[in-house]
Amino acid sequence: MNWIKWVLISLAIAAFAGAGGYAVYYVSYAWGDASGYNRGYSVGRDVGYGAGEQDGYSQGYISGQEEGYDKGYDQGQVEGYDKGYDEGREAGFSDGYIIVRDPTYEEAVAFMKEDETSDNEYIEDGYGVYVCSHFARDVCNQAEVEGLRCAFVELRYAEGGHAIVGFDTLDEGMVYFDAMTDEVVKPEVGKRYYKCIVPKPGYIYLAPFFDDTILDILVIW
Repeated sequence: MNWIKWVLISLAIAAFAGAGGYAVYYVSYAWGDASGYNRGYSVGRDVGYGAGEQDGYSQGYISGQEEGYDKGYDQGQVEGYDKGYDEGREAGFSDGYIIVRDPTYEEAVAFMKEDETSDNEYIEDGYGVYVCSHFARDVCNQAEVEGLRCAFVELRYAEGGHAIVGFDTLDEGMVYFDAMTDEVVKPEVGKRYYKCIVPKPGYIYLAPFFDDTILDILVIW
């Protein structure tokens, strides 16, 4: 009977010890799990943060640099071009470029009266030839000196042609002058040139021996 009692007591002690050991194991496991999780979380967060920060910074830096460079380059190029163009244009004019403008009709007539190109001698052959194209050229050059925009105008005939000058006046539109005589001309395609001249008082023009019918009017600025 006593030995049964001792067996039961031994079993009870063993059960108690087992239960206690299990409890200790459970508590220890839970503590270890939490501690390990916290430790792993902390380490993982630090490592992940560092890696993410580095990758994010690198990627952001590259993207930002490229975008900023492109935008800055484009903007700088446009602003630099505009500023350089304006400064260069002003410097160019100050270094000798002449600004010309379109005159009024009265200004164009007054200029042709005052210009002395028509006093030059007409030389058709030989050395030092000086014909209608030379008259027109010199009138255009002198007009530019006076600040007036003047066109070299070529009239083409079936054979040969004639050179005159023109102004795009502010009030009367295009007007033309014969650079050799300073007379107003109203050229028309299909019309003979001598009939297009507005002769000075007391002057008349007869048909020349050649066909001066205007086939084309070429205005050169």
